[in-house]
Amino acid sequence: MEDIVQNLAEAIDDFLKIEQQNIDWDFKIREEKWSKKEIIGHLIDSAQINLQRFVRCTYEQDFKLIYAQDEWVAASHYQNADIKEILDLWILLNRQIIRVLINYPEDRLEITCDTGKTEVQLHSVIWLAVDYVKHMQHHLQQIVGL
Repeated sequence: MEDIVQNLAEAIDDFLKIEQQNIDWDFKIREEKWSKKEIIGHLIDSAQINLQRFVRCTYEQDFKLIYAQDEWVAASHYQNADIKEILDLWILLNRQIIRVLINYPEDRLEITCDTGKTEVQLHSVIWLAVDYVKHMQHHLQQIVGL
């Protein structure tokens, strides 16, 4: 888990070093595509759902917790929000995830929860944590254009 936490912390730190004032946060290629601001909003939603998964897996198993990403982004109105507030929320949620994961009970790392929308898809805490970091890195690269 230490490597996963380190990768998460590095992804956040590396992103925060970029010249954020040079990013056009509001631009949308097409109406149905997310702006860079909405991508951060999506990462907030992902952080919220995964934080719940990580916490609940410390005392539950095989529960179902899914989310509809497009609907959450639309319902949260990230496009109309201040980018500093969005980034602050994203940072704080990820710091909490780091706090939870760094102290994760070793005997609960293989506990699973169901992430499937239409059929059961059980994933362990370890799998969820690795996937969470990869997912974040993918979207952060979209924003900075790496």
